[in-house]
Amino acid sequence: MSVVKKLASQTAVYGVSSIVGRVLTYLLVPVYTGAFAAAEYGVVTGLYAYVSFLNVVFTYGMETTFFRFANRSGTDRRELYSRVLTLLLLSSAVLTAGLLLLARPLADLLAIPAGHERYVVWVALILGLDALSAIPFARLRLENKARKFATIKLAGIVLNVGLNLFFIVLCPAVMRGEWLPELQPLVARLYDPTVGVGYVFLSNLVASGFTLLLLWRELLDFRFRLSLEPLRPLLKYAYPLMFMGLAGMVNETLDRILLPLWLPKDFYPGQSSLTAVGIYGACYKLSIFMSLVIQAFRYAAEPFFFAQSTEKNSPATFAMILKWFTLCCAVIFVGISLNVEDFGQLFLRRPEYLQGLVVVPILLLANLFLGVYYNLSVWFKLTDKTYYGTYIGVGGAVLTIALNFLLIPVLGYLGCAIATLVVYFMMAVLCWRLGERHFPVPYPALRLGLWLLGAAGLVALGWWVQPTDWWARHVWHAGLTAAFLLALWLIERPRAAATAAV
Repeated sequence: MSVVKKLASQTAVYGVSSIVGRVLTYLLVPVYTGAFAAAEYGVVTGLYAYVSFLNVVFTYGMETTFFRFANRSGTDRRELYSRVLTLLLLSSAVLTAGLLLLARPLADLLAIPAGHERYVVWVALILGLDALSAIPFARLRLENKARKFATIKLAGIVLNVGLNLFFIVLCPAVMRGEWLPELQPLVARLYDPTVGVGYVFLSNLVASGFTLLLLWRELLDFRFRLSLEPLRPLLKYAYPLMFMGLAGMVNETLDRILLPLWLPKDFYPGQSSLTAVGIYGACYKLSIFMSLVIQAFRYAAEPFFFAQSTEKNSPATFAMILKWFTLCCAVIFVGISLNVEDFGQLFLRRPEYLQGLVVVPILLLANLFLGVYYNLSVWFKLTDKTYYGTYIGVGGAVLTIALNFLLIPVLGYLGCAIATLVVYFMMAVLCWRLGERHFPVPYPALRLGLWLLGAAGLVALGWWVQPTDWWARHVWHAGLTAAFLLALWLIERPRAAATAAV
């Protein structure tokens, strides 16, 4: 149980930075939805969907590869660090230069208005800077420097949020004479209203550069090492992870690309397809609370799993970790889903966004299964069979495209959410079944399945029975959440105590 507590403490540190950072970032959602129409916000949603794919290409699985090889006996970690970072430095330079040269054609392809190809330029630079930061951050995780990792991550996020508020809220208000009119001459030199949503990308660019500068100690320890022979086993291990990551991005973000393409005209009366993308993208962000837990867990768990792989009782440890991870996420799923209207009214400032709230519980449950998949995927990473991850990811990607093709014309963005849930559920089940053959772990699959079924039933009941009175509705939802927590306490606490005693 002590190793689980250690992982939990590491997750908590990463989680604090993730939660605080994401909450700060999420405070920008009402800023964006208040400043930009849904069609304008659709540009941001669409472009960042492509960024998600390119992030995978820019890092091509080298973070996980770094952890795997760093934990092999006899490995010179400092030399490995320099070799991996050299590889990323060269590849990022080539990829960034390619995007810069193709800025105008790419802007046309992405339907970015003429004269705004600088959005593509800024995004290309963001991708290059973030790729260079990836391995220094991975080294901090490997060395269990969670506090430093969290501090640097949080500093970059705070700067990003601050710049967004400055350019999107303060500067327009000053120029309109609403706030601090005496600063108009200064603001006029810094602020160009024609940039519009471009300030979202420009703020991100400055923050990415600042984050890289904060990693200066790790960068000073870097030595340029370019030797192809030692890199071959790294690339052999990494390239399936890249394809797995690309397939994962298909599952995670392709719906926002396919939605405007396959949505029938006038499916939503009086709204364009780009408006639908903006609504779906804004509501998608309400599943952030599940994503926070998953992200924090992944930061702590990946190096932890590799370090624990040589322990005799590692399978039992992995099973216990999955159990408590799933139960914690189930509580989040119930609590957020039953109160999604309150969150929607708080964060989505314009009424046009609220019509998409129906997708939030579905996406929360989908992300829960994604977190389960990340837990289960430990078997093919520890057995060096990463190509299985590619097979699962590609299968999920094909299913994502097929389901979106079938469901978007019939259900709109609700179809996107259902497709996401089905795909992540199938990936988790397939990964579990394959893992049973190659790396058996005593996961309590049936027990966890029943808990998730119960959680989904409570959420469905809460949505089906909706008291009209505000207080009655909140008491009803709080009671359902408390009932789920009480059931967990009464059933799982004695089992946890018995396991700890053993």
